[in-house]
Amino acid sequence: MSIFSKIISGEIPSYKIAENENFFAFLDIFPMTEGHVLVVPKINIDKIFDLPENYLAEMLLFAKPIAKSIEISFPCNRCGISVIGLEVPHAHMHLIPINSADDLNFTREKLKLSTETFKEIQQSILSNL
Repeated sequence: MSIFSKIISGEIPSYKIAENENFFAFLDIFPMTEGHVLVVPKINIDKIFDLPENYLAEMLLFAKPIAKSIEISFPCNRCGISVIGLEVPHAHMHLIPINSADDLNFTREKLKLSTETFKEIQQSILSNL
């Protein structure tokens, strides 16, 4: 069971953004930028391309309104998407407000945000969904 499975089950708390029967979206607690959201399937599969085909298509459709909300909530040129898959052995995608390709450089130092800042970010995204 991955840390994401524990977040989905509520065993580990998260700053939830959205949920349906197949997916769960929440703020990354080690964000690249403010507004960095993770989208994960509720099934515990390690690699994104091992997901059933319907999950691959539905994952993007689930992420679309979240990405639009991120673009409204944070000053950025667009909401970038990244799939790396090395950090946690559970398929997932990153939605990140970006202004340049370098904003998706995962070797950069991550932000350290307060609980209050995470709650403000969560509320901003939720209010624009």
